[in-house]
Amino acid sequence: MVDLIVADPEVMGGKPVVAGTRITVEEILRRLAAGESPEALLEALPRLTPEGLRTALLYAAEVLGAERVYPYPDQAA
Repeated sequence: MVDLIVADPEVMGGKPVVAGTRITVEEILRRLAAGESPEALLEALPRLTPEGLRTALLYAAEVLGAERVYPYPDQAA
């Protein structure tokens, strides 16, 4: 499913997009975070399919899930 997300340096500066569109994962996340409903998003972006929307969310979750966090040393000591 995640293979519906592609990153090509020639498309949107290499940001991950839903394949066959110029819709970035970032744009999808920002619009949802701003309160736009998935239904409104799909209506506003007719090239985006429900599967593409779900795939973008899964992609973002997988990228964040693979992120390593390195705590700063306690500077109060």
